[in-house]
Amino acid sequence: MKVVMIGSGYVGLVSGACFADFGHDVVCVDKDSKKIDALHKNVMPIYEPGLDTLVQRNVDAGRLSFTTDLTEAVSGADAIFIAVGTPSRRGDGHADLSYVYAAAEEIAKAADDRTVIVTKSTVPVGTGDEVERICGETAPGKTLAVVSNPEFLREGAAIEDFKRPDRIVVGSEEEWAQDVMREIYRPLYLNESPILFTSRRSSELIKYAANAFLATKITFINEMADLCEKVGGNVQDVARGIGLDKRIGPKFLNAGPGYGGSCFPKDTLALLKTAQDNESPVRIVEAVVNANDLRKRAMARKVIAALGGEARGKKVALFGLTFKPNTDDMRDAPSIAVVQALTDAGADITAFDPEGMEEAAKLLPDVVMTDGPYEAASGAHAVVMMTEWDAFRALDLGRIANVMAGDALVDLRNVYNPEDVAKAGLSYSGVGR
Repeated sequence: MKVVMIGSGYVGLVSGACFADFGHDVVCVDKDSKKIDALHKNVMPIYEPGLDTLVQRNVDAGRLSFTTDLTEAVSGADAIFIAVGTPSRRGDGHADLSYVYAAAEEIAKAADDRTVIVTKSTVPVGTGDEVERICGETAPGKTLAVVSNPEFLREGAAIEDFKRPDRIVVGSEEEWAQDVMREIYRPLYLNESPILFTSRRSSELIKYAANAFLATKITFINEMADLCEKVGGNVQDVARGIGLDKRIGPKFLNAGPGYGGSCFPKDTLALLKTAQDNESPVRIVEAVVNANDLRKRAMARKVIAALGGEARGKKVALFGLTFKPNTDDMRDAPSIAVVQALTDAGADITAFDPEGMEEAAKLLPDVVMTDGPYEAASGAHAVVMMTEWDAFRALDLGRIANVMAGDALVDLRNVYNPEDVAKAGLSYSGVGR
């Protein structure tokens, strides 16, 4: 089948490359000519493990191509996926749908009759109805089915998630559109990945509900970590103890500095706005958003406490800057709030991140980026484990102690054993221990 991806960012590029790997003919479209030129040279706009190899393989096989020409790309397409950005709108927290609606209008003008238009972007409930209205007004003589098909990709594991998904959600009640979607996802269906057909509005809500629930799990275990610190418990034991309950499960129960990234912060806010607009408050999600915002600043206070209560004139080294490992994504990363708070307190910051320093430098101009963890730690009064990259899991703690000016190791991801840290001559501060 011929599949077109409108938007060649994280979702569009990963999805397009994976569809091509299934054997479909895929065209990825983007208005950014520099991005398309780079993709023609197999230079990825994002860091995602294995993506460059996957893209090159399918380009070489003739199944994947890139263009800025939407009109030419959609000609003869069976399905056109909208995978453009939906950032939080400034001022009110609503999802900015302007890119989605602009894409829908362009698609409707250029698409053939009886084409399926799929919203892959994360959009609030009712967006599909508006896309359908736009398509009907723009091309009243065409039969265009608007389908919701949310993505559930984890940054750093997106290819695996796409090819071996827990489920595929398709929001459409039109039989012919469902048949097209079944054919597109047939390779996954043969692997027994379940396809859940729902109404379009239910599909849109599933994405937000899933992310809000996962954000709730993260926030819950972080609050249990705070309680553990007060009463003498160990949050890792608590997480293991409740995670063994099959009704709860072990995932997303790692205490840390709070959630960040491109999805959870904006999606929880968008869900809150949808609930408020429909006079159906989601108070649990509201509490999660507030608690997570407070969490990030609290981590800076933990670092200052490890410095003896005074950060002015002290040097702090951050190990990791991205919101999670195996990505260069700095959007809403907890490190941003931590750096801001430490800088406000008078600290000087150095940092090392295996992939995120180029993006981080744009957001954190006062942070001195270094060539490695030992260089970052040199002369530091405190080292902060910010992101649990594999590269930080087996560091020479003795070497770190030797190059530091102080002795504080603040482990915001509970990567290290406190006894091992103490043996190296460092003072340990973890989360929920």
